Amino acid sequence: MTMDLSPLLDCIRSLPDYVRLCQSLTSDRSFPLALHMPRATRPALAAALTRDLQRPVLLLLPRANQLLTLAEEIPAWDPELRILTFPDPNPLFYERAPWSPNTLRHRVTTLAKLTADRQPAGPNSSSPTRPILILASIRATMTRTISPRTFFANSRWLESGGAYQFNQLVNLLVNNGYTHTSLVTEPGQFSRRGGILDLWPPAELQPVRFEFIGDKLESLRLFDPTSQRSTGNIQVVRLTPAREGLPHLYQESWDDLLPPDDPLHRPVRDSLFEFFLPWMNPVSTGLLDFLPPDAIVLLDDQVAIEDAMSEIEEQAVALREDQIQADLLPEDFPLPYLTLVELNDALSERQSIDLGSISKIHHDEIRLADSFAPGPRFGGQLRPLMDHLVERILSHDKVVVVSRQAPRLSELWSETDMPRPVLEELPVKLKPGDLHFVYGALSEGWVLDLPDGERIHLLTDAEIFGWAKPRPRPRRRRVAAAPESAYADLHTGNWVVHIDYGIGRFNGLVERTLDGLQREFLLIEYDGGDQLYVPIHQADRITRYVGADGSQPKPSRLGTQGWEQAIVTATKAVEQIARDLLALYAQRRTIRGHAFSPDTQWQAELEASFPYEETLDQLQALEDVKRDMERNRPMDRLICGDVGYGKTEVALRAAFKAVMDGMQVAILVPTTVLAQQHFNTFRQRLAAFPVEVEMLSRFRSRREIVDILQRLASGEIDIVIGTHRLLQRDVRLKDLGLLVIDEEQRFGVTHKEYLKKMRTEVDVLTLTATPIPRTFYMALTGARDISTINSAPEDRLPVFTHVGPYDPSLIRQAVLRELGRSGQVFFVHNRVQTIQAMRRRLERLVPEASLAVAHGQMPEQELASVMEQFTSREIDVLVSTSIIESGLDIPNANTLIVDRADRFGLAQLYQLRGRVGRGAAQGYAYFFRHPRFRATKEALYRLETIAEHAQLGAGYAIAMRDLEIRGAGDILGTRQHGHITAIGFHLYTRLLAKAVRYLKADYDHEFPEPVGLPQMVELLPATIELPLPSAIPADYIPNRDLRLQLYRRMAQVRTMEGIESLVEELADRFGSLPPEIKNLFYQLRVRLLASKAGVEAISMENKQILLQLPQERTGLDIPSLGKDVRLSKRGIWLTQTGETDWTSRLI
Repeated sequence: MTMDLSPLLDCIRSLPDYVRLCQSLTSDRSFPLALHMPRATRPALAAALTRDLQRPVLLLLPRANQLLTLAEEIPAWDPELRILTFPDPNPLFYERAPWSPNTLRHRVTTLAKLTADRQPAGPNSSSPTRPILILASIRATMTRTISPRTFFANSRWLESGGAYQFNQLVNLLVNNGYTHTSLVTEPGQFSRRGGILDLWPPAELQPVRFEFIGDKLESLRLFDPTSQRSTGNIQVVRLTPAREGLPHLYQESWDDLLPPDDPLHRPVRDSLFEFFLPWMNPVSTGLLDFLPPDAIVLLDDQVAIEDAMSEIEEQAVALREDQIQADLLPEDFPLPYLTLVELNDALSERQSIDLGSISKIHHDEIRLADSFAPGPRFGGQLRPLMDHLVERILSHDKVVVVSRQAPRLSELWSETDMPRPVLEELPVKLKPGDLHFVYGALSEGWVLDLPDGERIHLLTDAEIFGWAKPRPRPRRRRVAAAPESAYADLHTGNWVVHIDYGIGRFNGLVERTLDGLQREFLLIEYDGGDQLYVPIHQADRITRYVGADGSQPKPSRLGTQGWEQAIVTATKAVEQIARDLLALYAQRRTIRGHAFSPDTQWQAELEASFPYEETLDQLQALEDVKRDMERNRPMDRLICGDVGYGKTEVALRAAFKAVMDGMQVAILVPTTVLAQQHFNTFRQRLAAFPVEVEMLSRFRSRREIVDILQRLASGEIDIVIGTHRLLQRDVRLKDLGLLVIDEEQRFGVTHKEYLKKMRTEVDVLTLTATPIPRTFYMALTGARDISTINSAPEDRLPVFTHVGPYDPSLIRQAVLRELGRSGQVFFVHNRVQTIQAMRRRLERLVPEASLAVAHGQMPEQELASVMEQFTSREIDVLVSTSIIESGLDIPNANTLIVDRADRFGLAQLYQLRGRVGRGAAQGYAYFFRHPRFRATKEALYRLETIAEHAQLGAGYAIAMRDLEIRGAGDILGTRQHGHITAIGFHLYTRLLAKAVRYLKADYDHEFPEPVGLPQMVELLPATIELPLPSAIPADYIPNRDLRLQLYRRMAQVRTMEGIESLVEELADRFGSLPPEIKNLFYQLRVRLLASKAGVEAISMENKQILLQLPQERTGLDIPSLGKDVRLSKRGIWLTQTGETDWTSRLI
């Protein structure tokens, strides 16, 4: 349930000036009006007007950074409103760059919903009646877009059971800007497979599966983009354009726009339709043209809006001149935006109201703002707050407290007066002397004087604690990953390991005819050109090769004993390692530690105050940590999760749990900058509780450090956050119960030895965002307690990533784009000696921006001051070394520029990219190399990897690629280097995990289960060679890569239920299964049952089926098996009495 403050709107509606405002909007009086409203009141007023007038309302904002906050707040005032947002285009005006797919989808979705009510719908649809409130910045509103006429002309309703020419429908999708893909995982995509058409219209929450028989649309089904399975039938769907620039409008004159010799002619043109939209649509149209004539426009602040327009136009004119001089733009290119004059003309035809507190318009007859005043501020002092609440109630005022800490504040109030429950929605009628605590968040509160002399106080976290609610994450659909994505790491040309035959080069899928039957195989080439054809149902026996040092492996030779000997040697080595690991783990289990108490009520209140929704992985990690803490042995758990996935919140809750038991907590971080950030985060989150938080780093003065050390020793400080300064001998904690280590791999050998000793004494929680090779090894073998957070926070967007040569014009555009949305920029230059020179160069390049330098060799107070200024948004661009690499979280900084990126390691590049895209805005990361400096092959490979893996949760894939580049030899030291080289990392870890599982029986202790990769499922020993044509036909799934991924996925299934589920899934996704696929599934079932029954192989000889048994079983006394079945020394024979009857008799 969401917060509901709608009863407060009734109080606003009772104001005479509000009544006069509504009357003015229903009369013929002249506009615009000016209301001079306080900022905190504007969301409530917009909601009230939209509801009461039952007309569409556009709330026009100066900047886009307010948009998402308002989109989250306004439903609290009226949950029934339809809120539409219209985001800014990502490129600057005249920037020759594609629009972000997310931005395009979001904008088109809003246009589709604005036009849905006015376009005749299908016979089974009904138009929604809820009033619409549209939120848009001035930049989004002034951007020229597709005309309403064109949008209507290219939209149509499709109904289940209707007749539509299939090929014409596909052509319509192409003309409407939909992208053809093999699988539909994002809005704006379509996929065609026989009579199945998958399509995701931008305005729909789920993609739609069209099933045709001929030209008849037999069914319309929604489907899950992740599993690709249907979820339910629908009767009608609206097909709208997928983008604002439609391809078919460009066909006739495209060569005039981009001559054939233009480098952007073919490869990039499809992504530039919106760039050329003004040329193709000479009529100036914008968002206002999609609004009905009776729509009302609310200007959040007309002065700020006009200032923003002037700034935008000034930047656009300068960039236009640059582009024309560089021959990237024709001199007669039309304006891509509406001018201030055009916008004012459009607004003059509508009823508009300036809500800004400073306005050019003066009207005295409506003085609605006079009824409101700002509330008092308490700065986190809760006792004065309680006294204030008592005074207000004694004065018979009505008080509403909206806070993420509402449960804690309610508990404090119960110590003063009668307990008040925490609500999510207010009662319909507020009474004098009422006090209500509401769980939720608003940016600010206010005090309202009512006509009858009563007063309403709305208090929020901004007034109580001095901080506003965090900016919400964008409410965009999560980009789905196809079910086969985990198997997409194998490509033609890769080195692979076949568990039975050794190391070779994978040469792709090939078709062969054997015994008159067409079959498909995986082809591996070995030493001397020998070739191995692997049946597709045995694809699980192949993994990519990762060696010890990143060098090219030596291929195995078929028909020799070399590979078998390598396996035997490695198996002996891993057995000893497994024994050592298990002995160490068992020793740790015998040590006694403090068993923390179960969660308290305060723990529940703290966790309820978290402003975001936890992911399931995050909750599981927290459950693991709490379970460890409540045991009577020291915890040593590793939390491994991608950057920005919520590891700090897990650590914070664990720290609070320890403090609730009277224990102290030390949090160790690698940099002073990160220590300051964690200090601010912990203080803010724990402000409502009696918890003392301090920081120990070089940002503190000598006097402050002495004081902190004394208070630590006396137990006055509950949580201390610090750098390696915490590990010095003068630091004494009275009762340390929990140590949290953030990014342990960043500390030196001496520090690690000290930490290793502490692990036997207190609970230790380690956080890492980089799944380094040793972490993989620990996880795969089950030798360490580890929790992984693999799920991205809801609606997190992948960071746009650019890799290329150093380009000053692109840097300028990137900085101006970020400044244009009131954001900030990280510029990383990792040489202290030349960082000031780089700053001066940037100041000349982007004089509009304010810059500052930060690096680890600066005096403490200077560095602290710079970081504080950047955090408080006084600085636009932070020119820094890699000091920002670990954990820094500044949601307003969403553009990262890295100079000489070829000098960074892959893990560093990934960590740096994680600094942006953590808040509401789209993140951008630019990795530059200098053309005059020759980059190494490995450096270029690292840059290629970071560019390819820009999707969410790419940490695992990047770490595996890092293993390929650097090798896995450092996992266990030089002793195991040769074994990893000989058999590869994956097979080595498979053998090690198997040895650990086997040897666990010798110990009484409970051990963690290995965390497996997709390739780590238990191998099935049986091999199947049956005379059945089995494959995925190319006309059923034309995409060769997708077929390979499906083969690998099929081969991993280990239950009959899993096989049947996959059969149903393929039939749902691709249509009825052809005989070849049915045969393939039959062989998978046979292999699974044979392996469980102890059968080594099944094949056909002389028209008889042979089930080969292990040698030790062939001599057993087996009872009669029935007619046409006989037993021999080789196994069990099944005599064939018909052409295919053996298939039903075998299983």
